[in-house]
Amino acid sequence: MNGHDAGPGHPEGAVRLGAVWAALDGPRFAALERRPVVAATRDHLRLVHDASHVAAVFAAVPESGLYFLDPDTCLSPGSGDAALAAAGALVGAVDGVMAGEGDNAFCAVRPPGHHAEPACSMGFCLFNNIAIAARHLRAAHGLARVAVVDFDVHHGNGTQAAFWNDPGMMYISAHQLPLYPGSGTKGETGIAGNIVNMPLPPGAGGVALRGAWRDRAVPALRAFAPEFVLVSAGFDGHRDDPLAQLDLVDDDFSWISGEIVALAGEFCHGRVVSALEGGYNLETLASGAATHVAALMAASA
Repeated sequence: MNGHDAGPGHPEGAVRLGAVWAALDGPRFAALERRPVVAATRDHLRLVHDASHVAAVFAAVPESGLYFLDPDTCLSPGSGDAALAAAGALVGAVDGVMAGEGDNAFCAVRPPGHHAEPACSMGFCLFNNIAIAARHLRAAHGLARVAVVDFDVHHGNGTQAAFWNDPGMMYISAHQLPLYPGSGTKGETGIAGNIVNMPLPPGAGGVALRGAWRDRAVPALRAFAPEFVLVSAGFDGHRDDPLAQLDLVDDDFSWISGEIVALAGEFCHGRVVSALEGGYNLETLASGAATHVAALMAASA
């Protein structure tokens, strides 16, 4: 996945995965089972993305240099393989959890995915890793109800677009608004109330996050009763992240991670798979990911 090069100075660089790997390398995480990635196929991508879009992205991968899909999102010679690896990590993780090989899993992946719409790559994202995993759970395992919980500071417009007309898929997002990409109002609810947006104003912190989760996310998840929970885990809501203005700290990421796995324990035997999304301060990205993974480990202890 580090073969995807977004260019010098781009916030979504390969150093992000290095920071996460280093944070998960200590004695606290010795019990983790680490698995290599098996690349997804283009058929996996087409579970969410238009076939013409998939073909166009791979056709645009340059032999050298960078090719920009938009001002923020580019392709380098290694981007095609990186995108298949990122999606493949999610596919492999949900397959492993469904097989009972683990209660839950965290996928340290890049490029991230939740801004990628069915026919559009954007916002640092080429393909929507988490939505692909959700549709794979239906196609390969026959699940009827899959929920995605997204606590990245940016709204996952791509996941919302993929699920909008699909009542068997629920999308719940806590994010800053106003902020890129500008979507994610409370009034955006999907075809069957299956989209739940919890916009937070700039400067909001853990109290606001907890209130939104208690008042809106918990009732929605309990009514939906998911058979599997996927998580878009972004750590750019931290107060020290350079790309947003929320006031979250590591304890908030630990808390919401614990809440997610507790609810998954009620409905789907604790089956949770999370994927790395944003987080652009390397120190807080690393510490946030560590607290998130620690909460997953505690749930399966």
